[in-house]
Amino acid sequence: MRLLTQTLCLLLAVALSRAAPTHHDILMADQNGDHHEGKSDDKAHHGANPDRCDGLEFDAIAPDVDGITYFFKGDHLWKGYTGPAVLSNGIFKELDDYHNLGHVDAAFRMHNGDDPKDHDHLFLFLNNKVFKYYNHSLEAGYPKEIQDVFPGIPDHLDAAVECPKKECTEETVIFFKGDDLYYYGMSSKTVKQKKWPLLPHCTSAYRWLERYYCFHGHNFTRFHPLTGDVEPQYPKDARNYFMRCENFGHGRDYVDCNTTAHLDAVTSDDKGKAYAFRGKLYLRLDSQRDGWHAFPISSYWKEVDSNVDAVFFYDDKLYIIKGDVVYIYKTEAHYTLVEGYPKPLKEELGIEGPVDSAFVCVGENTVHIIQGSNMKDVDLSATPRSVTKEIPIPYFKIDAASCGPDGVRVYVGTNYYQYANPMIMAAGKIKSPTYKVPQEMLGCRN
Repeated sequence: MRLLTQTLCLLLAVALSRAAPTHHDILMADQNGDHHEGKSDDKAHHGANPDRCDGLEFDAIAPDVDGITYFFKGDHLWKGYTGPAVLSNGIFKELDDYHNLGHVDAAFRMHNGDDPKDHDHLFLFLNNKVFKYYNHSLEAGYPKEIQDVFPGIPDHLDAAVECPKKECTEETVIFFKGDDLYYYGMSSKTVKQKKWPLLPHCTSAYRWLERYYCFHGHNFTRFHPLTGDVEPQYPKDARNYFMRCENFGHGRDYVDCNTTAHLDAVTSDDKGKAYAFRGKLYLRLDSQRDGWHAFPISSYWKEVDSNVDAVFFYDDKLYIIKGDVVYIYKTEAHYTLVEGYPKPLKEELGIEGPVDSAFVCVGENTVHIIQGSNMKDVDLSATPRSVTKEIPIPYFKIDAASCGPDGVRVYVGTNYYQYANPMIMAAGKIKSPTYKVPQEMLGCRN
């Protein structure tokens, strides 16, 4: 009996010694990437690719220098709004080299930094470290302690987002941790701590087209970067907006494509941002890398709401013509309607409505207004304004027209035609090739 008991004790001791790692085992496993807080083993580190359409909660979101948005989750990430997950260390290999783990706590791209050394750089935060990348290459000397780069900002962050000085008081990075926010001024190097009780706990944050989003669970909430005020009708499901998933999508914000599809108006501002209007939507293009994105017209121009006739920029103001009236908005104040508007089109531009289109070429003071088969020129620098020239054009009816660096574009149905300048377009002596209007520009589902 004693022998049996001794044998059982010996077997139990051997089993326990194999099951319980020693301090040395843990240390070596951590150095070899086999152990890390939150990860049970290396298999979990390189497990099956997650599917964001399952309703995941992202760890971090940020665009790179090429405008491709990265969605981080665990040791994986997604590039853009479509496609499968890939291991993050395949793109940012140093994440594994230094931490044996691809998990990212927070991320942001410094797109508008005052310091050219920061401009268009991507910052990734892991535990107490910050990694600084440009074009996927780690900057020399990084990773660094967060406190060395952003003094006063805590470790183990939840989220981060850039706020340019036109939208915040100075070039700022907003950091999130728990219920606290930290405003870090890039020029002043000061930190202001705040609490926003109306905002959910953000596990990632994202600035997109001058809008700010807090992601929590599989939802997101739009917020104001200075006050923390939450926009109405939120939260919303991220799968309807920031990725393409089966049985999801904000299709109600799009219209069907057909042979009668057309644009109501097209224009671009001095920064090269293009805007296309159709029905209740406007489509915006900041750059080709970002693509066209649809929004309700009422989200910026609630007084107009829908069905505009013509739109053009002049003197840092946006003119929207609808029927017999014109609305003028200040562009530097997030499109605030100028006091006293709308006004009759006759009073503002000296013509009777309605109009088919209107456009102003960069550096000019003349708005070219098209009505039927005639183009009327109005000098915007004159007081009062009136028609200075009227000439026929080789079109019976156009839907929209715009003028940009490539010249004049005339939109008819799902086609457009391009001319070097307004006079060549009006003369009609040089036939323009026919180009197809992109479906995404029409607000159509692709």
